[in-house]
Amino acid sequence: MFDRLSSLVIALTMVAIAAIFAALSGGDPLSIAIMAAAALVAVAMVYGSLPTAASEPLAGASPVAPATSGSLLRHPDFTHWVDQEKEPLLGVADNIVTIANDAAVRLLGRHIVGADVRTAIRHPAATEWLSRIGSGTIPETVNLVDFPRPGQRWTMRIAALSGDNYMVFLSDRSAIDAADRMRSDFVANASHELRTPLAAILGYVETLQEMNGDTDAATRDRFLAIIEREAKRMQQLVIDLLSISRVEADRFRRPTTTVDLAAIVRTTLAQLGDSEPARAADLVARLGEMPMPMLGDEAQLGQLAHNIVSNAMKYGRAGTPVTVTLVREGSRVRLSVEDQGDGIAPDHLPRLTERFYRVDEARSRSVGGTGLGLAIVKHIGERHQGQLDIDSEVGRGTRVSVTFPLLANA
Repeated sequence: MFDRLSSLVIALTMVAIAAIFAALSGGDPLSIAIMAAAALVAVAMVYGSLPTAASEPLAGASPVAPATSGSLLRHPDFTHWVDQEKEPLLGVADNIVTIANDAAVRLLGRHIVGADVRTAIRHPAATEWLSRIGSGTIPETVNLVDFPRPGQRWTMRIAALSGDNYMVFLSDRSAIDAADRMRSDFVANASHELRTPLAAILGYVETLQEMNGDTDAATRDRFLAIIEREAKRMQQLVIDLLSISRVEADRFRRPTTTVDLAAIVRTTLAQLGDSEPARAADLVARLGEMPMPMLGDEAQLGQLAHNIVSNAMKYGRAGTPVTVTLVREGSRVRLSVEDQGDGIAPDHLPRLTERFYRVDEARSRSVGGTGLGLAIVKHIGERHQGQLDIDSEVGRGTRVSVTFPLLANA
């Protein structure tokens, strides 16, 4: 109100000044023109100060809502956000897919834009779930099992927008399911492996107790030897379980200590020669004289070398060489262990580093294997940025090798 009153006063003052000037000048044409110009300026000022219908509505009238820019799905900023999301997102209007980010296109195909969302996501549970949206209820998150391929699982949920618009969110849960299965299998296998020797120990102890001292010394000694063997088997299994647990806990921490791989392998071979006298003479070491410095965990690298060499000694034929080679290859060093055993069929090779996987369960147990040796080797190698390779030929033998990066200035 103050602005309009001020403009009116200024305009009237200008007209009055122009009129006085015209009177003093005797009414000549110039003074009349000045007065007319002042009047026009005054009219323009008053008109400009008048309220518009949009800025000040009439009393009692409802305010007019500002014009909208259309659906949120069409807003450029919204589209930009959708494109940045890494998981599949769909924007749906009236059951038609109007927006699909790159992840959704890779998963479902480019044809989904403009298609009915109930056919774009080809899964029975998804079709039923999306058909219920129009009823006014928003279903809970649904599992899409075996989607888009057998063995995979995705989840789907929505976020309602204005009107009949909504967003569909798809999340891949296949890796989580696989990890859960691995954990369950690990617990089941570990329980089985511990239960087998424990049952043998309890059985022989019970037999000895029932004999009440009537057993001859030879039978008693045989039973006690079996109990000792099974107890050591359990002990080794527990040691391996603890080892793989520690290695997995450290797999994201790179070693920072400088060690000599050649010295570690020599120490390991000496220990195995003392513990396995029957095959000590079969060990052939080709380690060279030069040190092989690298960043590593000495205890873990020693365990890696021990597992590879002991496997070759167990499964290679007695009296045949177990050749241990350490050679530099550019900026890396390769540790290779080769035996002359029965070899391994090609279909078994990809699974050798799985926990508790055995090519021949009966033979593995007879030689004291736990099924965790190569799994430990794999995890230790990964922590040290190593590359594990297994080559085998049935009837001729197996070669297991691991390459590690050497120190830059070595």
